[in-house]
Amino acid sequence: MLLLAKTAMAMMLGFVFAIGFGWFLIPLLRKFHFGQNVSHTIGERHLKKNGTPTMGGLIFIVPVIISIILLWIRGSITMNSNLIILLFVFIAYAFLGFVDDYLKIKFKNNKGIPISTKFVAQMIIAIVFFYIFMSNGGKSVLEISSLGINIKLGWIFGLFILFLLVGTSNAVNITDGLDGLAGGLSVIAFLAYGIIAWNTTWLEGYQEIAIFCFILVGSLMGFLLYNTHPAKVFMGDLGSLALGGALATIAIITRHELSLALIGGVFVVETLSSAIQIIAIRKFNKKIFKMAPLHHHFEQLGWDENDIVKLFWVVGLLLAMAAITYGVWL
Repeated sequence: MLLLAKTAMAMMLGFVFAIGFGWFLIPLLRKFHFGQNVSHTIGERHLKKNGTPTMGGLIFIVPVIISIILLWIRGSITMNSNLIILLFVFIAYAFLGFVDDYLKIKFKNNKGIPISTKFVAQMIIAIVFFYIFMSNGGKSVLEISSLGINIKLGWIFGLFILFLLVGTSNAVNITDGLDGLAGGLSVIAFLAYGIIAWNTTWLEGYQEIAIFCFILVGSLMGFLLYNTHPAKVFMGDLGSLALGGALATIAIITRHELSLALIGGVFVVETLSSAIQIIAIRKFNKKIFKMAPLHHHFEQLGWDENDIVKLFWVVGLLLAMAAITYGVWL
């Protein structure tokens, strides 16, 4: 019962803070003209969203940070190495996304940070992650406990961290194309990893990782009040990169990296659809989808935006339940 109480408290804390902060932030973003530049290439239905405030990721990022600090001051949680890694990645990716969003707004285009610069920044984040992780007794191995597989990676584990961080953050970013889509899928993903984290009792700071997940779930639910169709604010790269980075970090720390492919299954499919489309056009001069990523393909088929989001949420929930069954029960 104590676990349920802590879970409910964490979600409520994040939810209340997010609603209050969103009520304050959105008018501020409008005042300073921090609006999204919508490309005309993704259809006329999206052009009316041009100018919608962006950087709304702050609505769930700030409440999480404040909640963690308050709980730490109160003595309800402890600052351990795993929580420090998670907060570092979460904040670092949020800052990277903030700079990206700011440049897009300032120059009124969708270029943002050059790809090479962004990759170097992500590499530095991965190196810091790897250093803190290994300095505190972390093992550079890939474990698949259900199959009895234990692969020692050595320094290659650092590249593995980089791959997951870059891949997952970009996957969430690609999926963030419809009102409420990435936010809702992230609620499901962090809820799943929160449940998994509660059961990794062998892990130092497992309770803190779980509490972080549930605070973020509550904060995202508060954010969705402003982000579901018609969206009053977009999360921006600031939000999507932070979510992807945190998701990959929790998967690595809890040693459930393979579960990420299921829990983030919709993110994976969205990314693959974009990659397949690019390869098909460049190599064969043909399109596999009417438009990529996949949610835009459904739009081109005439689906309503809300129906697409609901379908993707349901698929995400089914995949997350399968991952929980594997990660906790089996």
